[in-house]
Amino acid sequence: MVTAAREGSRRLVAAADEVALGIGIRPGQTIAHAQAAVPGLLVIEADPESDLQALGEIARWCLRYSPVVQADPPDGVLIDTEGSAHLFGGETMLLRDLLRRVRRSGFAAHAALADTPGAAWAVTRFGGGGVVPAGAAAKTVVPLPVPSLRLTPETCRALALLGVERVGQLAALPRAQLTRRFGRALFERYERVVGLAPDPLTPIVPREILCVRRAFPEPLGHLDGLAAALEGLAAELCRELERRGDGLRLLDTILRRVDGQPVALRVGASLPTRDPAHCVRLVGERLETVDPGFGIDEMMLIAARVEPLRERQAEAVASLEAAETRDASALAPLVDRLGVRLGAGRVFRVAPVESRVPERSVKRVPALAPLTGSSWPDTLPRPSRIIEPPEEVQAMALLPDYPPRSFVWRRVHYRVASADGPERVHGEWWVSDAEIAELRDYYRVEDEKGRRFWLFRNAPAPEGTRWWLHGRFA
Repeated sequence: MVTAAREGSRRLVAAADEVALGIGIRPGQTIAHAQAAVPGLLVIEADPESDLQALGEIARWCLRYSPVVQADPPDGVLIDTEGSAHLFGGETMLLRDLLRRVRRSGFAAHAALADTPGAAWAVTRFGGGGVVPAGAAAKTVVPLPVPSLRLTPETCRALALLGVERVGQLAALPRAQLTRRFGRALFERYERVVGLAPDPLTPIVPREILCVRRAFPEPLGHLDGLAAALEGLAAELCRELERRGDGLRLLDTILRRVDGQPVALRVGASLPTRDPAHCVRLVGERLETVDPGFGIDEMMLIAARVEPLRERQAEAVASLEAAETRDASALAPLVDRLGVRLGAGRVFRVAPVESRVPERSVKRVPALAPLTGSSWPDTLPRPSRIIEPPEEVQAMALLPDYPPRSFVWRRVHYRVASADGPERVHGEWWVSDAEIAELRDYYRVEDEKGRRFWLFRNAPAPEGTRWWLHGRFA
């Protein structure tokens, strides 16, 4: 299958599927030649306007990964992830999540992450994609073909006649002679790709997203000036949010440097907020890491995600649900600031799960997730620290069903003074057939120095009983 676009009086192949490409059909070829070469070729009319609109929708969807996103027609999206990759567990995890979601939506997609937009573009289309290590953009593009610099087809053909087919060959040639022949644009593209010249993006801001901005008459290069501008913009943004009845959950700050390069910062709130002071504190935690270069000439605040925020009574509340809401609101500023400093994934609380298998009886939930009302039974005391996975120990017991008299853990010998148990835990047969015969006997033991441990032995096995340390009590 191919799509056909009209160029004057001619109909040309605009795009071709993998099967058509495999048998020699190429974009730019006339439809008449393609049909003559492949009888029964399916031809549909190209719709560039709809393609451009769809690309814009994909670019707006990519705002979930960064506030700086630019559509790159006809088939690309450029995303500056410098200020937001940590929210997804790092660059590799962000790239993996992006591709998984796009492909699940029915699109064929490839992606790369590099220091510069040009290097990412080149590695995506000519280098197989993936994450290019920091500082390795120039080295990575050396073996790539010259078209990876996004040069015009005429320039690529002229360079091919000179025997220049790879970026490394181009970089090794004398610039003065090539500049006189091809113009300054030839090496400008190379300098942008390897990071020797700025290659700024123009971020999209959907109309429906609330945004406030301020341009400065003179570039600001000091933190104090940026902090003062941030306070004014935050107050303006929160006033508009209050008028709409919304609260911030995701706030993007974009600083445009004099060289045109945007700097993006993304912070999140665990609960909807429209407190200007809280917004300033969150962004201020990241503002100190900004390199202003020769100065910042524009600042922009974007309410990337909002939720309805209703006014609450300031008086004492009687219901448990209202009390929990009040307590969560009081903790939200602390949770948000810790999330900015440590990473959102490192701020959580532990919630109970209905399972008697210890390692399955807990799960991580957001720090301010609502309480479910479930709890661990008081009759099943658990240690304050679970060791996951359990570590094997060498234990000695008088009889097979008795608690250990002593054990060796991490090359240290412990003599047991007292013990309590056993607590028998069966495998969860509904999880897998392998757990039908699973059996553990847990003991709470205390050594001669008062240190308390949680040990278990497995079910009798042909190779003998084995002991494991699964936790320590405070």
